[in-house]
Amino acid sequence: MAYVDHAFSISDEDDFLGGGSRSIENRPPVKEIAFAVALLVFGFISVVAGFFMAVNRVGGDRAHGMFFAILGGIMFLPGFYYTRIAYYAYKGYKGFSFSNIPPV
Repeated sequence: MAYVDHAFSISDEDDFLGGGSRSIENRPPVKEIAFAVALLVFGFISVVAGFFMAVNRVGGDRAHGMFFAILGGIMFLPGFYYTRIAYYAYKGYKGFSFSNIPPV
């Protein structure tokens, strides 16, 4: 079982820090998370389509399919990385925060 640190959770229980003078801003960056998920999905689709193109020699040779698969892998890796950070920050795992996701 993983340790969950609720200091980074996005619950509504702790709306104010201190005596109520400052509010905690821990909202998820929606635009950045949507971009990460899009990279993840389109990267996965491109890898699968690229291997399909390479096996069936779409375009005349295997190079077109492998090139497409490599581009899909380049899209998939950062999409997976930042989607994983967003998921763990949402769940409240220790060491993960929405501030770890860079702005677009």
